[in-house]
Amino acid sequence: MLSKNILSDFPALSRTIKGNRIVYLDSAASTLKPKPVIDKLSKFYLENYANVHRAVHTLASESTQMLEFSRKNFANFLNSSEHEIIFTSGTTMSINLIVESLVRSKMLNENDIVLTTLVEHHANFVPWVRLSKLHGFRVEFVEPSLRFGTLAIDDFLKKDINPKVVAITGHSNVTGQLIDIEKIRNIFPNSILIVDGAQLIPHQRIDVKSLDIDFLCFSVHKMLGPSGIGVLYGKSQYLETLEPFLYGGEMIDKVSVEDVTFNVLPYKFEAGTPNIGGIVGANYALEYLNNIGYDEVKKHILDLTKYAIEKFRNIENVEVYGPLDESHCGILSFNINGIHPHDVAHLLDEKFGVAIRSGHHCAQPLMNVLKSQSRLSQFPNSTCRASFYIYNTYEDINILIEGIKRIKEWFDV
Repeated sequence: MLSKNILSDFPALSRTIKGNRIVYLDSAASTLKPKPVIDKLSKFYLENYANVHRAVHTLASESTQMLEFSRKNFANFLNSSEHEIIFTSGTTMSINLIVESLVRSKMLNENDIVLTTLVEHHANFVPWVRLSKLHGFRVEFVEPSLRFGTLAIDDFLKKDINPKVVAITGHSNVTGQLIDIEKIRNIFPNSILIVDGAQLIPHQRIDVKSLDIDFLCFSVHKMLGPSGIGVLYGKSQYLETLEPFLYGGEMIDKVSVEDVTFNVLPYKFEAGTPNIGGIVGANYALEYLNNIGYDEVKKHILDLTKYAIEKFRNIENVEVYGPLDESHCGILSFNINGIHPHDVAHLLDEKFGVAIRSGHHCAQPLMNVLKSQSRLSQFPNSTCRASFYIYNTYEDINILIEGIKRIKEWFDV
């Protein structure tokens, strides 16, 4: 396990709710923020902040240097080049940018096939479905065949198609399943491979070159950083060709009444004043995680997940979703037969200080899959979801389990 000294970096964890200390198990939605990151970001706003790329005075120069240093560090983190790192508002904006730019650039045309899965969260589902209606490309879906929403590589092999685009999550936000990106790439060597890394990157370092990923998207608020900032990696060969998604200041080269030419990468895709503080803060969060060590982070999360799954095995009338092996990481969804997830989440918070998520988790197609596979007498079209991060401990899981047992007693199920 990671050192408990980390806990002191998260003051929120010292709070109590009706006498119970907070047990924060909602990191898949958003992580808590460490004080060292907040302190550095505060210092930046107090001492260095100015608009970037637009002035020659000292504050503007410092602010620009710190923003570009963040870009450099994320490029190193992903083993990419700096001009291939685009800052967006988050995963959702990044995926919308890719889809719209592919269509505008006629790289995705009528009758082309996009392959995705039924385990995607809406950010990597809705843009493909809606824009296929407007532009005529076809979307095919891989259905999970294994335990409660778990994808198998054979599920992809069943698709005897040649997709122009393969758009998949690297880590399910409901089942916690880690997807083997390398095997997916080997099955579709000629497709444009887009990886939704919203849940993946907070737990695992990814080398985009060795995995031959064409686009990778993730949000920084799920990895200890500020909200409203995301990273889009794209291969330069595509970014050079794609039409921008947003037009405006900073992304232009020359403007006339006849037409417009665009700035060089990555600024071509960063119209308007960027989220400067968010980008600088993102780098502080990345540095914090790098100082811990990504291997240590992943091991800690896997240890907690394995421990939680074993604890859940011994509770009757509780259904745990996703795989039960080492591919299950950090996110554990479950239902208690006969009790609605919202009631479970409310009671865990009210009586035990445990914060979990309940609902469909922006993954309604996957809820339909779980409903078809569930053994519950009535599946509620939603689940409880506990998600773990670096500040969680075995004791946190013990409190969660004790809370679930007590709730079952109260409902007599």
